[in-house]
Amino acid sequence: MIKLFITDLDGCISHPFISPDWEAISKIKELNIRSKEVEEIPALTICSGRPFPYVEAVAQWLDIDTPMVFESGGGMYDIKTNEITWNSHFDDQAKLAVTEIKEWIDHTLIKNYKGTYPEFSKYTDAGLVNPDPDKVAHMHEEILNYIPERYPMFEVHATDISVNIILKKANKGGGISNLCELLNLDLSEVAYIGDSSGDLPGLKIVGKSFAPINAKSFVKDAAEVVTKETTEGVLEAYEYLIEHNKKELQSAKLT
Repeated sequence: MIKLFITDLDGCISHPFISPDWEAISKIKELNIRSKEVEEIPALTICSGRPFPYVEAVAQWLDIDTPMVFESGGGMYDIKTNEITWNSHFDDQAKLAVTEIKEWIDHTLIKNYKGTYPEFSKYTDAGLVNPDPDKVAHMHEEILNYIPERYPMFEVHATDISVNIILKKANKGGGISNLCELLNLDLSEVAYIGDSSGDLPGLKIVGKSFAPINAKSFVKDAAEVVTKETTEGVLEAYEYLIEHNKKELQSAKLT
């Protein structure tokens, strides 16, 4: 039985730089609220590469009170206690590396690609955003030519509008594993939906994996179920999990 449904944000809950599908978001929120009283509805939470303020704000939209993961796996936020826990692998060496990487991004990418800005409040990784996919692709290539050789403890992931440089031990796989440990859940009791390369470490370890139709092709290949686009896809995955849990409960009663 799936007890927790985890969703990515960009490309899943909403398209970046586009007004959200509030009707579908409201339905997702209502399911999450009902999960507190209905056994077959798993609770909802977030695992995103976005920084803490963005993740916390979206959690308010969805009435999430389960701990959530931000900066991929760099940090975890418990909204009930208003406490942040940082990944234990983010040590002094990693902090220095992130500082250096952010300085390199500022000096070599931000000024050369108009419309690019860093994800200002990030602490455990370095990210940049631009609404132009072509510019992002060029910056991604420059980053891949620079980071792996100089900072082998980090991995690079890109979406159509962003590039993130993440500590390997603090990726989404690590973040979801830490979240499950905190909540005393087995990974088989968790589902995840994601759309880009940064989501693969999470999709590979959970009990049920989903990708919206707008996901990268290699992400859809890795997911167990491909759903509708973005928000409607998250809603479809949530409804799929409810039906799955109903069958599991009925089967358990018969035995």
